[in-house]
Amino acid sequence: MKNTKFFPNLKRVLFLILMPALAVQAQAGIIKGVVRDKQNNEALTGAVIMTSGNNKGTMTGIDGGYKLALSPGTYTITARYIGYKTIVKDSVKIAGDEEIVLDFLLESNSQALGEVAITAVARRNTEAAQVQEQKRSLVVQTGVSAQQIARTQDKDASEVIRRVPGVSIIDEKFVMVRGLSQRYNNVWLNGGAVPSSEADSRAFSFDILPSSQLDNMVIVKSPAPEYPADFTGGFILVNTKQLPEENGLNVSVGLGANDRTHFRSFTASRGSGMDWLGFGSGNRSLSAGMNGSLRAYPGYEGGSNPRLDVLGNGLNNDWTLRTKHPLSDLKLNMSYNHTWKTEEGQKYGLLAALNYSNTYKTQLDMENSLYGPYDTSNDKPVALRKATDNQYSNDVRLGAMLNLSLHPRDNRHYFEWKNIFNQIAKNRYAGRTGFNAQPDNINDMEYYYSARTTYNTQLTGRHTFTNDRIDWSVGYAYANRNLPDRRLIERTDRTEQRMGIYRISREFTRLDEHIVSAGSNYRKDFHFGTFEPTLKAGAYGEYRTRTYRTRQFQYGWQPDNTLPQGFLFADDVQGDVLTDANYGP
Repeated sequence: MKNTKFFPNLKRVLFLILMPALAVQAQAGIIKGVVRDKQNNEALTGAVIMTSGNNKGTMTGIDGGYKLALSPGTYTITARYIGYKTIVKDSVKIAGDEEIVLDFLLESNSQALGEVAITAVARRNTEAAQVQEQKRSLVVQTGVSAQQIARTQDKDASEVIRRVPGVSIIDEKFVMVRGLSQRYNNVWLNGGAVPSSEADSRAFSFDILPSSQLDNMVIVKSPAPEYPADFTGGFILVNTKQLPEENGLNVSVGLGANDRTHFRSFTASRGSGMDWLGFGSGNRSLSAGMNGSLRAYPGYEGGSNPRLDVLGNGLNNDWTLRTKHPLSDLKLNMSYNHTWKTEEGQKYGLLAALNYSNTYKTQLDMENSLYGPYDTSNDKPVALRKATDNQYSNDVRLGAMLNLSLHPRDNRHYFEWKNIFNQIAKNRYAGRTGFNAQPDNINDMEYYYSARTTYNTQLTGRHTFTNDRIDWSVGYAYANRNLPDRRLIERTDRTEQRMGIYRISREFTRLDEHIVSAGSNYRKDFHFGTFEPTLKAGAYGEYRTRTYRTRQFQYGWQPDNTLPQGFLFADDVQGDVLTDANYGP
């Protein structure tokens, strides 16, 4: 019974406590308005409105509006916004239940700010930057950034660019854009032309660029005045990394193994081998032969078919095979970047990178066949030639990059020197068994070493003024493809229906291409009210030279006393036939 009397008393107490507050709220006045820019009448979001006395205040919303409840009285209202002059309105009287509209037009505080010039290097190595470039571009283009590359396991540029819609890869290195082969596409590296490593077509080998050296890749699919007009499928712009914003040293080491190659017997040729850096070991070049002359035997008096002195005079006669037991593949990446700033305000930057990989691959029982029309009567395929290949390959990739940059004190100019070197070497021994189109049973052996080398260097500059921008570049590019001694031993059973030597040949091929390029671009922005046109002008030129040299030789023999009896049918051609004692005129 005592508890029932408690709740009515509690209600009375709460009413007495809240009644003054309700009275004050009922008597409060409202001050509201909008804060805008005086020059363009745009709403200012986040402006601060403060009152004197009780320091009560608020901030403007996204539309520049504010609303503040105040008790009756006289106030000084202050409006503040960063970069604008502060406005103070005195003697603003607020009465109970009154709503006053008080707007502010703030004027830019130009005297306090003065002129501020901000110059920065545009970063294009993020996905957001590539999306913005694609939106703003007046041409049809797509691209891939270093940010996207870092999330994948792509090892070179050919694997990176295949992720772009409309792009396909041929032979793991050539790019096909919109169904058009490599000869219909053009490639620039850091704003300059790149040489081709192919003898009979204009085609850049994308597999020679490690993915760790890339900043971004852009494929332009429609013509524009600032791009050369010698492409139909696409114009591919490849840019290597710029100077990072932070200093650092990164080192990564990777090991890999597969059950078909590592910890097993691996066949390699000693005479066509290479060192651990991928450069050819031993004497592989045909001395003087690539320049059009050959050393003849004493007493040779000229003619179109000189007899070669192959014993120590230009040709390597080591046909020995050896067995290796590779433990694992090795991949090494190192990069170092640093920025120095002087007391005068100049900024220097360094970016250096090194890439190395040494991998092994064994491919066994690969079918290499050519089929004719299907035999519908017997319901079986018809093989015109059929063979099985076994290949043992050792690939070595070596890459280096060195970029130097300079920011002068005024920050309106930027200079950069970019250097990039890459080499891919392949050492392979292959065996083939089966039958050819004659048809004869065959047993072929190939000794193969090839190296592809590229070097690019560019000196670039960018200059920014109030409404003008100038950029220029001078570059040199070099490409080399070297096949110094491809050896082929072909054996068939055409003679006497038993397996014998059919042909032994050697091939020497070298391709060198040099490109010197220079270009400059000028841009000027005009402002006529809301009409803001842009004027662009530019020039580009290049000088290209290419040298391609190839020579092929076949071994000849006559059944005389200088060769062992029955040498054509020897089982061990390398050890029993291709020896120094058997060479003669």
